[in-house]
Amino acid sequence: MSESSSRSTPPSAPAGFAPTPVDDGLRFTGRFAGGLLGDLRRRLPHYGGDFKQGLHPKVLASTIFLFFACLANAIAFGGLTGLVTDGAIGTVEMIVATAAGGIVFALLSGQPLTLLGGTGPIVVFTGLLYTSCRQLELPFLPVYAWTGIWSGLLLVVLALTDASAWMRHFTRFTDEIFASLIAVIFIVEAVRSLAAPFLESSRPDTALLTLILGLGTFVLSRGMRSFQRSRYLWRTVRDFISDFGPAIAIALMTAFAVVESAVPMPASKIPEQVETTTGRPWLVDLWELPTWAILASIGPALMATILLFLDQNITTRLVNARGNRLRKGAGFHLDLLVVGAITIAFSFAALPWIVAATVHSLNHVKSLATMRAVDERGEKHETIVSVRENRISPLLIHVLIACSVLILPLIKLIPMAVLFGLFLFMGFTTLGGNQFFDRVTLWVTDPELYPRSHYTRIVSHLRIHLYTIIQAVALAALWVLKASSIGILFPVLIALLVPLRLLLGRWFTAAELAALDAEEAAEEFEGELFGDARG
Repeated sequence: MSESSSRSTPPSAPAGFAPTPVDDGLRFTGRFAGGLLGDLRRRLPHYGGDFKQGLHPKVLASTIFLFFACLANAIAFGGLTGLVTDGAIGTVEMIVATAAGGIVFALLSGQPLTLLGGTGPIVVFTGLLYTSCRQLELPFLPVYAWTGIWSGLLLVVLALTDASAWMRHFTRFTDEIFASLIAVIFIVEAVRSLAAPFLESSRPDTALLTLILGLGTFVLSRGMRSFQRSRYLWRTVRDFISDFGPAIAIALMTAFAVVESAVPMPASKIPEQVETTTGRPWLVDLWELPTWAILASIGPALMATILLFLDQNITTRLVNARGNRLRKGAGFHLDLLVVGAITIAFSFAALPWIVAATVHSLNHVKSLATMRAVDERGEKHETIVSVRENRISPLLIHVLIACSVLILPLIKLIPMAVLFGLFLFMGFTTLGGNQFFDRVTLWVTDPELYPRSHYTRIVSHLRIHLYTIIQAVALAALWVLKASSIGILFPVLIALLVPLRLLLGRWFTAAELAALDAEEAAEEFEGELFGDARG
């Protein structure tokens, strides 16, 4: 077998499972913990194989890339959490939560390719809860702890009662809006941070170097990531550069910053030692609250539960999308149970709540994927042939985050501008696989040059644009609400996307919605991928 063909052949699967999962794990069983037991039966036979599949250079490249990405996420969202809580919960707590929660999830979850971390919506919710506590003159940390405990218990109950099966009513319509929201949050925060030195009274050389480091990291990461399609050098070298591209970009830009050390640059905001941001004890005094406040915490806990439930399950749906060609099956109920248990445990120490991080999880899948260029009726694009499903990369990523406190001098060399450049890369990478974003670009594309995709051949151009506009309005509403004074209702609006999708049946035909909302268009060109093998 040639080297080229070996790269395109999916890794051999452990014995005892079909090439594609028959059960997506989203069916009501009618039995207590029926879905959870189904997840265990589906995933346990692959547990040993999850570690064997991790013994590959691609896994090492993914680990290095996502270590920096997850660490940057912990630093950035930890800093934002500290900002909205006046330092009550900050970067230290976020790093500890990301490391500990990620290790537990990598070992016990049903879908280990999903990476946990802090997310923008959770930071927004935490800030709103802090503001409410200030207005009611209640101590924030005990309220936060009880809210997390109640929410964690509710998540456990939902996991034991097959509640994740409701995600069958969530379609690509909702997934695309949610993934776009998270990606846009990453892009906006990165652009805002890179532009800040120009808008503030910073030194001109600092502002210019910030822009160079951020855009340099972004451009190098994208360029090396796509180098696999180049005709230069040998395939092995191209594969290496493509797999390790983001890590190489971080190293090069950090080295450039060290050379230009005469220019002052903000370093990564990493603590000198492992202690809480304010120096408080790690465990919260739960009984500092009056009984009525403990019970009243159930109210915000319901909102937190909706947010955590949707954040976790929508991201898990995106990870397990058919286009990613995962073979070992999903574990929605088991994943939710683990997240619920983590939420309860972390709340006793007022650590940040962490769930499946959309951008990091999707980049994790793509970094482990073997891609192949496909020419579909004159339109060239890349599709995933196989993904190296394993537990080694998520485990090592979070072990390295835990060990980052031991290499603080080295980590502190990485300028924040480089990390924000990585955020920019991840945000655009996530949008690149989003059909909603592809349809937005049709607004400025010559109709004669529209791609001959499954939906452009079935749905009229006007109807395609109408469908996309509805998604864009929903995305804008989510963006506005999350920043408003009633942002605590943000999770409810995400849930309302489901009835909104159902209402579309009044304005679109079933055939149009089936084409626009299809889970995967790849079936149409699957024959092109494997036609030679099928003879």
